[in-house]
Amino acid sequence: MPATHHLLLCPSSAPIPLSLLGSEMSAAVGSFTALVPQPATRRRVAWATRCSVAGSVAAASPILKNLHLKCATPLPVLRHIADAMAADMRAGLAADGASDLKMILSYVDSLPTGNEKGLFYALDLGGTNFRVLRVQLGGKDNRVVDTEFEQVSIPQELMHGSTEELFDFIASGFARFVAKEGEKFRLPQGRKREIGFTFSFPVKQTSIDSGILIKWTKGFAVSGTAGKDVVACLNEALKRQGMDMRVSALVNDAVGTLAGARYWDDDVMVAVILGTGTNACYIEHMDAIPKLQDLTTGSGKTIINTEWGAFSTGLPLTEFDKDMDKESINPGEQIFEKTISGMYLGEIVRRVLLKMAEVSALFGDYVPDKLSVPFVLRTPDLCAMHQDDSEDLEAVDLILNDTVGVTRSSPDARKIVAEVCDTIVKRGGRLAGAGIVGILQKMEQDSKGLIFGKRTVVAMDGGLYEHYPQYRKYLKEAVTELLGSEASKNVIIEHTKDGSGIGAALLAAINSKYSTEV
Repeated sequence: MPATHHLLLCPSSAPIPLSLLGSEMSAAVGSFTALVPQPATRRRVAWATRCSVAGSVAAASPILKNLHLKCATPLPVLRHIADAMAADMRAGLAADGASDLKMILSYVDSLPTGNEKGLFYALDLGGTNFRVLRVQLGGKDNRVVDTEFEQVSIPQELMHGSTEELFDFIASGFARFVAKEGEKFRLPQGRKREIGFTFSFPVKQTSIDSGILIKWTKGFAVSGTAGKDVVACLNEALKRQGMDMRVSALVNDAVGTLAGARYWDDDVMVAVILGTGTNACYIEHMDAIPKLQDLTTGSGKTIINTEWGAFSTGLPLTEFDKDMDKESINPGEQIFEKTISGMYLGEIVRRVLLKMAEVSALFGDYVPDKLSVPFVLRTPDLCAMHQDDSEDLEAVDLILNDTVGVTRSSPDARKIVAEVCDTIVKRGGRLAGAGIVGILQKMEQDSKGLIFGKRTVVAMDGGLYEHYPQYRKYLKEAVTELLGSEASKNVIIEHTKDGSGIGAALLAAINSKYSTEV
């Protein structure tokens, strides 16, 4: 992205370099709640009134300046976020309800060793798609012999429908996938097929193969599921499809990613998901969990699911964040997720651009109707605009035209849009980096120096992290700034593509009812 030291020409003043307005701006929040846009005629009447006052793109500069100030993430802010994350983790481990972070026990106390053998399935529900996967495990010598997977989009109406409708849709897709199992996948005679179920929403886990849904997130608002065992919901739907299979492990995507990455690398200690939503988990000592003092595991360790999307302490928020949160399906909740994850970045850009268009001639003498449509601008659109290094920002122009109906944009307007995208992603990436450091700090303090003093791997997965290079860059920069150049050399942030699916299958293998026969 070229530097944006362009000039905004004010009708009655000297040119103002944008570089003087600041260098940081915001990522923010959103929901799938239908917002009712004002009629187009009202917007155009309002513009007609404003035109003589604003008269140019430069009228957007006060919004830009304020956004810079509200969303700045200098080192002291990042340090405060990291410290608050570590403190909230301790509070959540001490007692349920004592922190924004639920710090949920995963019941995973054995991690993959490489000895796992057999055919196992994984079903991953964590966003607007669900994935199904089968894997043939060959033990130490052959590891992963073969895999196949498919991905299915979930219709919007099912995200707001009933429990039975959603799980029946998932089970039917899963049944079609199982029916295509080829000869290279071998299930020993007399065994049921077993599933690792990745369910990436807040669940109160009650065992390795059961868990009660606390609440839906990521735009889902399915009726009748909260308070129910999601494994039972899936099992019932599978039975309705005539399938005789067993869920032997229930995990979320972060836990699955940690297990999948640990299969290949024993130094993996933390896993973070940055996609449609976000979450993080890490390996914890049982004696560091006061609320679970009566519970023991064979290894003395477990994976803790932080549900860090609910973190909220000290986050730099703007009027756009706060307004979006109020209008979301879960106001006051998942504030960290609404600030750093892929579902929301495009929506906050839309809100910023809409306000700019209403008070200036950012997109000419009208406000495009589509700019009033919630979630019309998606994070992949931001990413594409962010990659545009052409002199006139042709890709920015094309995306504005195709997605929000901007038929005319000046080079100055496109540069403003590009700068908004950059600073939104910068805030999101840097805050995510601070969250990672908060987890590592907590582990370092408890282990008395055993984390930063040796190689420690943070496994990353999710489309936002994988496909948005600027986001990755800002995240890693924040980690380095917080830890310092020496300590950060030992912290390896590593992408683990589709790790949660393999990880869930591996945990199904570890917890198979046939495991003693392997």
